[in-house]
Amino acid sequence: MASVEELYSEAEQLKSEGDYEACISKLDALIEQDSDYVLAHLALAVVHGKLGQHEQAVRHGQRACELDSQDPFTFTALSVTFQRAFVGTQNQEFIQLAEDAMARAHSLQGQH
Repeated sequence: MASVEELYSEAEQLKSEGDYEACISKLDALIEQDSDYVLAHLALAVVHGKLGQHEQAVRHGQRACELDSQDPFTFTALSVTFQRAFVGTQNQEFIQLAEDAMARAHSLQGQH
């Protein structure tokens, strides 16, 4: 069985090739092995967003923040996920959520 690092590397290659469905499958397999692998959740947020699957993208972005709640990058990435969800759905709630996530990122940056 491939390690989570190998699966992640393979998923990143698939993402760079534009094979988003295969990338999602690879990342899902990774998460079955290690559900707390933050980079996989961040990558799933990006790929689901590219496919217009905004609920899944947001869910994975939020999970990454739960797992790594002290890293400003995860909240910045979540803000971008919310912004993309707004563009894809025009749901105004995503704007406030994006601003909240960015405020949290800035707050964490001030602590480091």
